[in-house]
Amino acid sequence: MAAAAVPLRTLRRLCRVLLFLFQFYILSGGGSLNLEQSQPLAQSIKDPGPTRTFTVVPRAAESTDIPPYVMKCPSNGLCSRLPADCVECKTNFSCVYGKPVTFDCTVKPSVTCVDQDFKSQKNFIINMTCRFCWQLPETDYECSNSTSCMTVSCPRQRYIANCTVRDHIHCLGNRTFPKMLYCNWTGGYKWSTALALSITLGGFGADRFYLGQWREGLGKLFSFGGLGIWTLIDVLLIGVGYVGPADGSLYI
Repeated sequence: MAAAAVPLRTLRRLCRVLLFLFQFYILSGGGSLNLEQSQPLAQSIKDPGPTRTFTVVPRAAESTDIPPYVMKCPSNGLCSRLPADCVECKTNFSCVYGKPVTFDCTVKPSVTCVDQDFKSQKNFIINMTCRFCWQLPETDYECSNSTSCMTVSCPRQRYIANCTVRDHIHCLGNRTFPKMLYCNWTGGYKWSTALALSITLGGFGADRFYLGQWREGLGKLFSFGGLGIWTLIDVLLIGVGYVGPADGSLYI
């Protein structure tokens, strides 16, 4: 019995020594090599690798936008009556000014028109007068107004206006052009009201106050219309239109 216990104790001591040596090996850093070697393996498993980015380039879609000039073009109307923005004409700048002339024209894409027999037409002839757009009468174009110039002045002031030819008018050259025009705008002052105030309450400066000329109005108020002389003069000046609104506009 005692002889069997001796090998058992020896085996236990040997196991304790081996366990101690294994722990000492791990704590001394010998096992770090295995850990470091295991990290790339774990990384290789978790890391999916560099990602690839794919840029999807859409194919050019067919343009379905309607040109802006189509809104001005009546559908299935007479080709000869189409606005100038709806057609393209082969103009000749060597024509004689003021003389009738004919030009070959073609409708623009997305524009439909007909001839006198109501048949679809693309090419047609248009009759017009040989003249540039800036030579048209004032009724054939529209110009911008200026509210910063004096309409009542000597000499009359002018301003540079941007003018655009009306849609149904055909002419040569640019359809938008600058032009010098006389100042012609109104601020809402009535000539009849100003004259009535000058006759009735002119001695208190009511006419000058109405026209926005408050300095002259105060002068007439405290001088009782210049003892009547200033009042009579203002009646004449307003009557002939020489005295106008302070903002430089015209009477209505």
